[in-house]
Amino acid sequence: MPNQTPNPILSMLPIVFIFLVFYFIVIIPQKKQKKQHMDMIDNLKKNDEVVTVGGVHGVIVNVKDKTFVLRVDDNVKVEVDKSAISYLTKKQES
Repeated sequence: MPNQTPNPILSMLPIVFIFLVFYFIVIIPQKKQKKQHMDMIDNLKKNDEVVTVGGVHGVIVNVKDKTFVLRVDDNVKVEVDKSAISYLTKKQES
């Protein structure tokens, strides 16, 4: 009886399957979350209350091209990168 060698395509199927599962469970939700975060940052306006990645709470007083100026206390203003905003706590009242 001759030795039968396994088909190389069949031996690659488990690796392809694992990659597809990883893609649908990890990569797609991560892309969706990043897009939502970027949309949130693009829609921030003056007087929105935000929290930075470092945990600093503040109110946006000025919007620039790449940064926000936050008021964190009565006369204390901090300029932070737009990417440093973690989440919005209170939207500006219209």
